[in-house]
Amino acid sequence: MDVEGEGGYALVPIDGKAAMELPTSDSKEQRPTWGRRLEFILATVGYAVGLGNVWRFPYLCYSSGGGAFMIPYLIMVCVCGLPLLFMEFTLGQYTRLGPVHAFAKICPLLKGVGLATVVISFVFSTYYNVLMSWAIYYLFNSFRSTLPWQSCNDTWNVVQNCSSGFPGNVTHLQSASQQFFDNKLLEKTDGIEDSGGIRWELLGCLVAAWVIVYFCIFKGVKSTGKVVYFTAVYPYFILFALLINNVQLPGAINGILYFVTPVWSKLFQIKVWVNAAAQVFNSIGIGFGSMVSMSSYNKFNNNVLRDAFIVTMTNSFTSILAGFVIFSAIGYMAHIHNLPVENIATDGPGLVFVVYPEVISTMPLFQLWAPLFFIMLLCLGLDSQFATVEVAITFLKDEFGTKILPFLKREELLTLVVCLLCFLLGLPHITKGGIYVFQLMDHYTAVVSLMFLAFAEVVSVCWVFGTPRISLMVKRMLGRSPNIYFRVCWLILCPMLVLCILVASIVQYTPVRYGKYKYPSWAEGVGWGVSLVSIIWIPLGAIHELYINKGSLHDRLKSAVTPTVDLDVDNSPDIQSHQQNRRVH
Repeated sequence: MDVEGEGGYALVPIDGKAAMELPTSDSKEQRPTWGRRLEFILATVGYAVGLGNVWRFPYLCYSSGGGAFMIPYLIMVCVCGLPLLFMEFTLGQYTRLGPVHAFAKICPLLKGVGLATVVISFVFSTYYNVLMSWAIYYLFNSFRSTLPWQSCNDTWNVVQNCSSGFPGNVTHLQSASQQFFDNKLLEKTDGIEDSGGIRWELLGCLVAAWVIVYFCIFKGVKSTGKVVYFTAVYPYFILFALLINNVQLPGAINGILYFVTPVWSKLFQIKVWVNAAAQVFNSIGIGFGSMVSMSSYNKFNNNVLRDAFIVTMTNSFTSILAGFVIFSAIGYMAHIHNLPVENIATDGPGLVFVVYPEVISTMPLFQLWAPLFFIMLLCLGLDSQFATVEVAITFLKDEFGTKILPFLKREELLTLVVCLLCFLLGLPHITKGGIYVFQLMDHYTAVVSLMFLAFAEVVSVCWVFGTPRISLMVKRMLGRSPNIYFRVCWLILCPMLVLCILVASIVQYTPVRYGKYKYPSWAEGVGWGVSLVSIIWIPLGAIHELYINKGSLHDRLKSAVTPTVDLDVDNSPDIQSHQQNRRVH
């Protein structure tokens, strides 16, 4: 007997209503599962490994002590990244539910955490695909005989302050690549208050990006599982090819040395440790609900501990590999223009869409490297986009599936509606002032909201639900309890670490900026509104749970922190059947 779709064996709900909501072994329609375990690993690796590995990690490394940054980074990977990813995998696979219903089962008081992860992922997916539209735009322009960001002789260039190379310390000059990005791709206005109208070429690219996303996920895990064989693997071929090419260029070794040379004094700065922890958190994707959603499509006895190790180590390896690729190229540019490396490296999208295109234009066989590089960026971004969109779709199917699907007839139409809504909400980002909207959304979603949400998630699972119950989940699935290392991390290290990051983020808070542009007060208000759109569900969920419970405040609170799932399931017929199946296999 095949054990596929054994999610119903994992839980025995206390109340009858919950029992009707969960699949059982006798259900006619089992929750779909990944066709192969490799598909799940590739999908989660593809989600964790994104554009942030290519630009944010290398920049943080060189600005936070070079090789010395690797010490706090690797410590944070071990004490925060791996344990929390293992925790999210366990939660999703054991419950066989998306984040909303999973958190409602384990901690009713903080059930809003699950909904908050769905909302933050949905908001994230509305603007993240804009990066894919930029990659598609560059891809189309990279097939020309001469790359358009290579010279100052085009109509979009401001000739009097354009430099065909990097301007160095001459502050009034811009590189040709920077002017292509600002004046041609974005047609950037002076601020967020001036939208300037739609960039029609970017509109077409955004449509193309969403069409690609839709056809990659419209069949659920069946289609996503096949697509990730290419999108998750292809970037590594290009990164290794670029590294082999770059290290042979003059000056490359200077860039690499700048990237890895330790500045030991930086280790005593709190900001460096906070940056390391934040990078691990954002890169792996803890708190977005995507890992919970994707693991909910696993078979009940899948080895999530092994998968968590693979995803975490692959993510860290990719970040370090990308650092060598980027800084070997930056060293080459510094050599060509006789400038120090620090005058060329930059933060944010500029590293990918300004500096590296400039580097490629000077390489031998740039007609080959340019398209391959932008296809790699597209693959890196699409994998992350798949997962964030899947969170919203999983929630809708779990919560409203019986109401929506008869109306839409097919799940493919539900996916189409979600993609179309995300596309419409992404339109402000492709106006001529869209870069300011993009920066505002990214800061208040991926930085501010995520820190509050991450702390609430860790508290709800590690402290309220409790480490012993998490350990019991692991034992039910894998046949053995997690070792003392994971239990200590869940009980003490992870909550305290996330709390420190949250406090540091509040203490060191600075208003959002784009370059030298300062946002008006009303825009910052909009940004905080964007943050509240997701995190407001946490207190609202707690208030609602206390309201619907009966009795005194003590009784209501006690009921609200009691899981609605009975973990003592040894005598359940479903569990006995599952254990017999495992013994047979």
